[in-house]
Amino acid sequence: MKRWIAIGLVLLVLGGIIYYNKFYKQQPGGPGGRGGAQAGGGTGGRGPGGPTPVNVFVVASQNLKDEVVATGSLIAAEQVDIYPEVSGRIVQLNIQEGRSVSQGTLLVKLYDGDLQAQLLKLKAVEENNRRTEERNKQLLQRGGISQQEYDIIATNLKSTLADIEITKASIRRTEIRAPFSGTIGLRNVSLGAVVTPNTLIARLQQTSSMKLDFSVPEKYGQSVKIGSTVSFQIDGSDKTFNGSVFAIEPGVEEATRNLRIRARVANSSANLRPGTFAKVNLTINTTNALVVPTQSVIPQTRGSQVVVIENGKAVFKDVKIGLRNASVVEVTQGLQRGDSVATTGLIFLRPDSPVKVAKVEKLTGNNAAAAGSGAGNSASMR
Repeated sequence: MKRWIAIGLVLLVLGGIIYYNKFYKQQPGGPGGRGGAQAGGGTGGRGPGGPTPVNVFVVASQNLKDEVVATGSLIAAEQVDIYPEVSGRIVQLNIQEGRSVSQGTLLVKLYDGDLQAQLLKLKAVEENNRRTEERNKQLLQRGGISQQEYDIIATNLKSTLADIEITKASIRRTEIRAPFSGTIGLRNVSLGAVVTPNTLIARLQQTSSMKLDFSVPEKYGQSVKIGSTVSFQIDGSDKTFNGSVFAIEPGVEEATRNLRIRARVANSSANLRPGTFAKVNLTINTTNALVVPTQSVIPQTRGSQVVVIENGKAVFKDVKIGLRNASVVEVTQGLQRGDSVATTGLIFLRPDSPVKVAKVEKLTGNNAAAAGSGAGNSASMR
């Protein structure tokens, strides 16, 4: 019985293989049909014995930027947390949350009744000491008193004037004024509250211009200069903002081996807020170089290759690449201006295999017009 079961399983497997080879592999979408070949080449596989259709790109020059991408943070141009200098009770509160204030505006006034009374007392003493000093000065001129007696009276007057200035300074310490023009934040106290030097009143920020802090690896330290332009983007906005480097940390951070940089950013439209995360692009160098599309480069174990179309045939050439961006790669060695490089159908190409140019691709951007002219001439010659 077991023997017949084994024979049946063998026949079933053989029948499945025959059915697969005869019917399934012949379907257009199957592994052996045309669909698979077309998926690999992008432009369709070649017919039996015919040339492989490919798109080509004519090598041309383009300005490439060597950029460093970093993360940064926006901070206010000026920022201060407002604390009282002395303890006291708030008797006047002129803080309108979220509003702009001018430099010198009185924000908070603490109770100073005792200091004002002391000031009046000292002014009365000063007036009496001044009259005494004037009388004794006349006596000194007539020889009625000695110089020593007059000096004691004059010293008393000066001491009283000094006490008056000390009291006035104490009164000024009960007043909190805006140190610069800016926007006041949310206040943390109310009228009548008793505060101490540890009580945070509010935060004042100057946001008409901003600072952008970011770090780059130390190897780029020699390339970053005062006045270098940076561009950045923030979450929630597709707009690109620009800034100018105005300060560079003299030393490198030992923990990260990064160099801290600070740029100034205009914020007249108030689109930027302190503390916002920023994705920063810093241009290190701009060069005019020969470029090819990224998809045309074939990675190798010890380098890279591209397929150049010469006389209707595929020629594999070793190249050295340099800078790259999302769409193109700089070729520093191995190609010349005007070479036609295959960008599609690479999986089907073999050395010296016949090729048919289906489409000539062009550069986009500032060099698009020049590239288009070169591409047309190259296609006609090759």
